[in-house]
Amino acid sequence: MTYFAIAVFIAAYAAIISERFNNATVALVGAGLMILLPVIESRDVFYSPASGIDWDVIFLMLGMMIIVSVLRQTGVFEYTAIWAVKRAKGSPLRIMILLTLVMALASAVLPNVVSVLLIAPVTLLICDRLAINPVPLLIAEVFASNIGGTATLVGDPPNIIIGARQHLSFNAFLFNMAPIVIIIMLVFVAILPLMFRGLSTVDRERIADVMAVDERDALKNRALLIKCGAVMVLVFAGFIVSEAIHIQPSLVALMGAGILILTSGLDQSDYLANVEWDTLLFIIGLFVMVGALFKTGVIKTLGEMAADATGGNVLVTTMLILGVSMLLSGIIDNVPYVATMTPIVGHLSSAIPGQAHHDVMWWSLALGGDLGGNLTAVGSSANIVMIGIALRSGNPISFWQFTRKGALVTAMSTVLCALYLWLRYFVLS
Repeated sequence: MTYFAIAVFIAAYAAIISERFNNATVALVGAGLMILLPVIESRDVFYSPASGIDWDVIFLMLGMMIIVSVLRQTGVFEYTAIWAVKRAKGSPLRIMILLTLVMALASAVLPNVVSVLLIAPVTLLICDRLAINPVPLLIAEVFASNIGGTATLVGDPPNIIIGARQHLSFNAFLFNMAPIVIIIMLVFVAILPLMFRGLSTVDRERIADVMAVDERDALKNRALLIKCGAVMVLVFAGFIVSEAIHIQPSLVALMGAGILILTSGLDQSDYLANVEWDTLLFIIGLFVMVGALFKTGVIKTLGEMAADATGGNVLVTTMLILGVSMLLSGIIDNVPYVATMTPIVGHLSSAIPGQAHHDVMWWSLALGGDLGGNLTAVGSSANIVMIGIALRSGNPISFWQFTRKGALVTAMSTVLCALYLWLRYFVLS
């Protein structure tokens, strides 16, 4: 069973990398093979928190996709696109920097998948207005979403898993993670001109046309915009206090979507227009395949092998967790990877005697799990959503196009995180 699970996962991954097949089809076929053998059973797929589908992630995405569909009917995305072009004076590089900073900030206070769903449509409208290629901007933004989401408990799903396992608060994440996130974002913004040298030039007439437009004219349904604004404020507040009120962010998003469906008066085709069904099915299939690797013990074995190599040294353990997490969370998908690693890290943090830095391994896992998601196109749910949006808009992002840039961002993040962990928790503490 173990070898079969590994073979199916490798074959599916190779098919995804080849880009010759639809990703959702590949993931569902791979998941089907895992179930038919059976490597994994229905109770493992649907009900197990360890090896099953993470329904919180799926329904969070579905709820926010519906909210975005309703919001799109108001014209607010067009308004924001024109506003951004005017502030950046039509420069693609300045637009990229502005949107990546907005994305990082939004991802710190909202789940990063939500930030992608809100900001990607604005980016596509800007690029359409200026007749430039949106792919570099979309790639840069999803990198920023994974970086910004690292800063807080609610920003990235792996943080929610770690916070629940170790009882780490919102303030604990902010205090320990935000400083390195700010440093990484500053370096990331600084290297953007080098990473994306081939940014399109913009026709001056197009810039002049946009500068002459009054963005307020783009707002088509102000009454609906007010309703959306009120619901989104409630939804965002719900995300922040979800732990205190014991309601998962996914349920908050679904309730917000339900309120808008009831009050907007829109047709079903309107509020389902931006639901990325292929993306949701791809993530579901991926969860099942990785769950099979978990069920057969493959992921646990890899984690324990890495843990055994540390020899009980806290610094070596911390750095190994960081390095392994950066690599494996980028290949497997950071949500199931972190869910698998939490018991291993919990065992290590309690088993190594005399360690003064009790939580440093958890911060190492969080940094590696979150930022490692930038390594490949399937490293995080935010990546998968962004690639789905790009494909649907007629601007596909290839696996290798993403990974070439992602490897550079991940390498930079790994070096900065290693220095940060060493200095803050071993030198200065």
